Amino acid sequence: MGADQRSGQAKYKRILLKLSGEALAGKAGYGIDTDVLAVIARDIKEIRELGVEVGVVLGGGNIFRGLAAAAHGMDRAQADYMGMLATVMNSLALQDALERLQVFTRVQSAIEIQELAEPYIRRRAIRHIEKKRVVIFAGGTGNPYFSTDTAASLRAMEINADVILKATKVDGVYDSDPLKSKDAKLFRELTYIEVLQKNLKVMDSTAISLCMDNALPIIVFNLGRHGAIRDVVMGKPVGTVVKPGEEKR
Repeated sequence: MGADQRSGQAKYKRILLKLSGEALAGKAGYGIDTDVLAVIARDIKEIRELGVEVGVVLGGGNIFRGLAAAAHGMDRAQADYMGMLATVMNSLALQDALERLQVFTRVQSAIEIQELAEPYIRRRAIRHIEKKRVVIFAGGTGNPYFSTDTAASLRAMEINADVILKATKVDGVYDSDPLKSKDAKLFRELTYIEVLQKNLKVMDSTAISLCMDNALPIIVFNLGRHGAIRDVVMGKPVGTVVKPGEEKR
């Protein structure tokens, strides 16, 4: 999987990029900021040109949050299905931004919307990726009560990704909120067990457990800087790496 980054080759051959819905919203905090979307699309195109095979899972929190709606009395399953539809909207927006840059894509949805996206079929998804298309996985897992973090972990394992890249608004995983505390400590390396024991907000516990069971590493990094995704796939020391305990320093 690794390669000498001095040769100009990427460290990872196939990645699963997890983007929150908020990442698409920009400073507004809601909706889709087309300028932000264009930057993300350019970054994905850049790593595709390095030969990296890319799958993407997007959240839907910039449009609708099922968990928040359920907290205000909406039926949880109904709210989660609405959240899945929000991820479809974000996926179509990213597809459009990528194809404007002549990057071939496919959107596969876990909930059937034939007029807009292919149904999720694992073997077909892998074939698209092998043909150098960016595959955007919409609709979460297709089931309520599961987050898009869990969907990202599941899809990453199904497509045999080398790593999950979890894009955030900060430089990695901290022991407290760095936007609120100047003394927040950045972790450069963590094990899955440490993430669960310390209740660190990397991904939800189901997603972390799936990665732990399958020894799938996660890299949490700041999406806000152009070229950040490229730095991660080239193996530069960016963000926080979450990996198995036996590999811990």
